[in-house]
Amino acid sequence: MSAPLLDAENLTKDYGAFRALAGLNLSVVPGEVVGLLGPNGSGKSTALRLMLGFLRPTSGRARIAGFDCWADSVEARKRVAYLPGELRLYDSMTGRRLVAFLSHLRGARPGPEVDALAKKLDIDIDRPLTHMSSGMKRKVALLAVLVPNVPLIILDEPTNTLDPTMRDELLDQLKAAKARGQAVLFSSHVLHEVETVCDRVAVLRRGELVHLQPMDALREGRAVRARLTGPAPATGPDQTPLDAAARAAGRMEFTFRGPLPVLLDWLARQPVADLVIEPQGLGPIYKKFHG
Repeated sequence: MSAPLLDAENLTKDYGAFRALAGLNLSVVPGEVVGLLGPNGSGKSTALRLMLGFLRPTSGRARIAGFDCWADSVEARKRVAYLPGELRLYDSMTGRRLVAFLSHLRGARPGPEVDALAKKLDIDIDRPLTHMSSGMKRKVALLAVLVPNVPLIILDEPTNTLDPTMRDELLDQLKAAKARGQAVLFSSHVLHEVETVCDRVAVLRRGELVHLQPMDALREGRAVRARLTGPAPATGPDQTPLDAAARAAGRMEFTFRGPLPVLLDWLARQPVADLVIEPQGLGPIYKKFHG
């Protein structure tokens, strides 16, 4: 496995007696997409701001490409494109001028890829930002983040104000960034988004990392729900005990990891009246920590 491009070690942030982030250990390697998942107040934005050097950690540290995100913040940020959760843009500029301005700050000159990506995002980049809706402004900001060829992309709630079609387009762009070898770290509270694009998901609760989930392992699982016409078996196809409350109500609810033919053969021998089999997904895991 590649060396981490982003590495957080015991990253902690206190505001007086309030601990906003507690001892976060997390790394992201090139070509990997990692999602920070949790509701508002779980510490997602605080973690991202510490990693960008916008906040000084109370203890611990974060590094990007070996540069300390606080002590060497300028060098660290040269390697990052960042989309904040709350936008503050130069409304007097057009979208094209804003992208060019931000590119010039990096010592780069935007090429034809700007127009190609603007077409995919369905925005008129020659229109002044002051005449754009909040959704259009967010798409311009995404354009400015996706155009630079930087090692790391950090996005804070990137799909806010985007319609479903543009959300799907953004996820496709993140997959393309991964294919180019870029690392992506983004925060979200939308399970579908992180399930679709992430290689790993970190679940935060009240500033603590409570679960780190590789998505490959999760995608191998299948959630099974069935309504029965007869007595429910005591165990599932892998001999795991089934939920007693569901059995008493004439139902089966369990997760199965293994070959699909084994599951189907076992189900064919049960008194099944109604059946749903679907990918396991993050829902049960998220519910465990956040209800």
